[in-house]
Amino acid sequence: MHGELSLVTTIAVALGAALLLGFLALRLKLPAIVGYLLAGVLIGPATPGFVADVDLAQQLSEIGVMLLMFGVGLHFSLDDLKEVRGIAVPGALAKIALATFLGMGAAHFWGWTLGAGLVFGLALSVASTVVLLRALEDRGLVDSLNGRIAIGWLLVEDLVMVLVLVLLPALGGFLGAPAASAAPAAAPLFSASSLGLALLLAIVQLGIFVGVMLVGGRRLFPWLLWQVAKTGSRELFTLCVMAAAVGIAYLSSAVFGVSFALGAFFGGMMLRESALAHRAAEESLPFRDAFSVLFFVAVGMLIDPAILMREPARVAVVVAIIIVGKFAIAFGLVLLFRYPLNTALTIAATGAQIGEFSFILAGMGVGLGLLPVEGRDLILAGALVSISLNHIVFAAIQPAQAWIRRRSAWANALERPVDPLAALPMEVGEKELTGHVVLVGFGRVGRRIGEALAANGVHFVVADRNREIVEDLRARGVHAVSGDASDPVVMAQTHVMRARMLVIATPDYFATRKMIEIARILNPGVDTVVRTHSEEEAEFLREERVGRVFMGEQELAAGMMVYVEERLEAAGPAPR
Repeated sequence: MHGELSLVTTIAVALGAALLLGFLALRLKLPAIVGYLLAGVLIGPATPGFVADVDLAQQLSEIGVMLLMFGVGLHFSLDDLKEVRGIAVPGALAKIALATFLGMGAAHFWGWTLGAGLVFGLALSVASTVVLLRALEDRGLVDSLNGRIAIGWLLVEDLVMVLVLVLLPALGGFLGAPAASAAPAAAPLFSASSLGLALLLAIVQLGIFVGVMLVGGRRLFPWLLWQVAKTGSRELFTLCVMAAAVGIAYLSSAVFGVSFALGAFFGGMMLRESALAHRAAEESLPFRDAFSVLFFVAVGMLIDPAILMREPARVAVVVAIIIVGKFAIAFGLVLLFRYPLNTALTIAATGAQIGEFSFILAGMGVGLGLLPVEGRDLILAGALVSISLNHIVFAAIQPAQAWIRRRSAWANALERPVDPLAALPMEVGEKELTGHVVLVGFGRVGRRIGEALAANGVHFVVADRNREIVEDLRARGVHAVSGDASDPVVMAQTHVMRARMLVIATPDYFATRKMIEIARILNPGVDTVVRTHSEEEAEFLREERVGRVFMGEQELAAGMMVYVEERLEAAGPAPR
């Protein structure tokens, strides 16, 4: 009976164990993810007792990855990706290269072959999609600049890994794989022409995929969603969203050879063109949560906990590369691109773990005869430890930021003074910097505010952490400075001391409080307008006598009520 109902059994046991251990983890002040991972270890083949179907659990976890990336795509646009391409592309490529080098160094020290070291290093270099997105969602950072950079960085890593998976079999013979394990193109002799052909084919496939999604998907998917919505059936609408998320991801992989995650992300981004995108995100949220839990359980099922006792020193080295090495690499790279300290710490924290692509690479490496089985076990153990500790890495961001700013003039110098975007040009007239508006953040909300100010002839200065946005604004003649406005030096560069009003269009509550505090020190009479996402935050801000607090749902309701009252007044008294 269990064999016939292996899918039902796996889901039931996995969810039940995850619920129990996730609850216990929270009671012990640990993240629920730790409980989910331990649930996987408990029902996996490495521990005695009941053993769930590992292959089924892995397939269910893939659905979780699809739904999660689809949901992120529903909140993302091509403009969001373009804004961060200047740091996401070179940053991700440099991080992969440097982290791979660290892994290869450890493998060489252990006496492994070049091929084993390359696979091992690549597996340690790429972060987990699910862990990264869960961390951003839990902290409300998905729509922030830091979140967009992290997601853009993740997509570049995803694209690189797609190419690696295509090229690795072709490189097998050159890297020392046994002839029987190598791909046919590489088995007899490594061929530069076969490698070039494989690379060209992969790039062409990716190009065709992106073209099809941008040209056809932007029209077809929103139209299909509207047709289903017109039926008035909620269950059919939910079914359409789920079918789109999983179907697009599967077809993208089957036809174009891209990963499920990448296909799902582009599918969500195309559906974002529809006015129903917000509803689609809400309908898919419960499924995303449930299947993402199954992802963590599936990771736990792959792990042999005995490796922690058998090879503690090597596990420690792997964990150090993942958490300390990758963190330091990403942190340094982001600072070198002259982004604020908070951005550098956040991006570094999001990538200080490994996940699904690491498992795929490890499995392929063992299958090709390049990576020893011990290497796969070390990668899986590194995933368990790094995912479990990721919340601690995030919790250390604020104290680390304060500590670095107190002690490192170098880190602070990299963010500003010599940066031409960190201060307004000398030729900006005093008239334009007196009685002006300081606008913090030029995202979707800030952009509309800026357009309205410009249309009304109001002078304003923008402060934004995204250098690409600031460069674009300056090219259009808009006064803007690059940096974190919660830093007194950056706030001073906006000339807030002579401003009439401070408008904060970013929803970061803690940064908002600091910005207001700095602005009032520099200009006690400045009026302040802020946005927030929750009633609790709005109440705290009102207690601090912020000029006006705007919350999305409240302002929408107020605007609708004004329209209703106008229509009722125009229609006259109601009939009796």
